[in-house]
Amino acid sequence: MVLAVSLDGRLAPPTGGAAQLGGSGDRRVLEEALAWSDAALIGAGTLRAHHSSCVIRDWDLLNQRHVQGRSPQPAALVVSREAGFPLEWPFFQQPFERHLLSACDGSVPGFQSCCRLSSRWSKTLNDLATKGWSRLVLLGGAVLTHSLLAQDAVDELQLTLSPRILGGSFHWLLQAETPLPASLASSQAWSLVDARSLGDNELLVHYRRNRSINS
Repeated sequence: MVLAVSLDGRLAPPTGGAAQLGGSGDRRVLEEALAWSDAALIGAGTLRAHHSSCVIRDWDLLNQRHVQGRSPQPAALVVSREAGFPLEWPFFQQPFERHLLSACDGSVPGFQSCCRLSSRWSKTLNDLATKGWSRLVLLGGAVLTHSLLAQDAVDELQLTLSPRILGGSFHWLLQAETPLPASLASSQAWSLVDARSLGDNELLVHYRRNRSINS
């Protein structure tokens, strides 16, 4: 999971709208994560807020993927209960493959394919891996993130802390009645991989799930 959040854990200001909290340093680490990935998981709410997704712009990262024999951009996998999105959104002109994860059957306008979303993320992720999408970057939003964490299906957390306090209800994790696994609350559940300044008073923290602490 790769997100930029405020110091009080918000994705967006109280008025809502597209979340654009990170600066140039955050943009770089986001593009590095995209360059590593096969595909990006995007929640329907995030797509509706932005009407677009993130793409790799830095030449060295595009060249890295070219040398590796990979497409310039990772695929975009949109997770949604509903299949319909306005095709005039910039998302549908961006230079990547688009696939829908849903309960739909058959073709959906604007998407190369529709992949069935199982009730268990373990099965869905295994199915995606068989299609060549094993390295996934989760770009939010809160509903999708909560869904994955509720089934302990997130391996890494990479958060950029933006030096602002926003308040409001737009947390990076859904404030839901469905409890998260108790094991995630253990102080040993996540191992620190990296912590560094990104400039402009932003701080990156990167944790990896310690699977010896089971759900």
